[in-house]
Amino acid sequence: MTFSRYVALGDSFTEGVGDPDPARPNGLRGWADRTAEALAAHASAEGVDFGYANLAIRGRKLPAIIAEQVDAALALGPDLVSIHGGGNDVLRPKVDIDALAASYDEAIGRLAAGGAHVVLFTIADPGLNGVIKVIRGRTAIFNEWVREIAERHGATLVDMWRMRGWKVAEVMDEDRLHLNAVGHQAIAIAALDALGVDHGLQPLDPVRAPVLTAREQRAADLAWARTHLAPWVQRRVTGRSSGDGVAPKRPTFAPIG
Repeated sequence: MTFSRYVALGDSFTEGVGDPDPARPNGLRGWADRTAEALAAHASAEGVDFGYANLAIRGRKLPAIIAEQVDAALALGPDLVSIHGGGNDVLRPKVDIDALAASYDEAIGRLAAGGAHVVLFTIADPGLNGVIKVIRGRTAIFNEWVREIAERHGATLVDMWRMRGWKVAEVMDEDRLHLNAVGHQAIAIAALDALGVDHGLQPLDPVRAPVLTAREQRAADLAWARTHLAPWVQRRVTGRSSGDGVAPKRPTFAPIG
């Protein structure tokens, strides 16, 4: 398939957090930029102009993604939309997964009815990450809803829950919650493969994690808690978000190299 107008929706995962690039808007690249670059090359080979917009904002829960980004995306008239959400919701102590899925289903229906082909993602298995494995059960339930929604609306599904064989330390940023460049590249490849788009992307070589003694691991865990966990908890307590004051990095269609 050849696409010419791609809009990416979601949270930090789609904004590209963990894959820094100072030359890009918001200082981030990410899997969606990497995917758009391959789609642009494919469109160019077919003699088609290509535009890419990215409305994703870090910290957004699914209701906010739907409220803030879906109508904005439809107004652009895309022929391809990717959307990822729910990760920030299932992290919260309380979440109504059935209600969340119902609103997601309605939003995907609107995007599909607007003429766009939709790409959906399940959430990666948190059982691979000792920091958040406690939410594994609710994540699995939400993912089953996502699979059903994708099937109902003829969407392409990138099933990250079933992406195995990688080590968290090799594909995750130092905050242990966001993908690094290696992880973002892997998702771009998975998305393009799921769409059946020819591309030349190759997996990046991971930076091998050092082997730590038990004492060194405890010290690393404490440093992580001070640097990353404590600020996250503070934002939850005060009702703030990492996305406060952050604008979409590509609010309208533009070419991408």
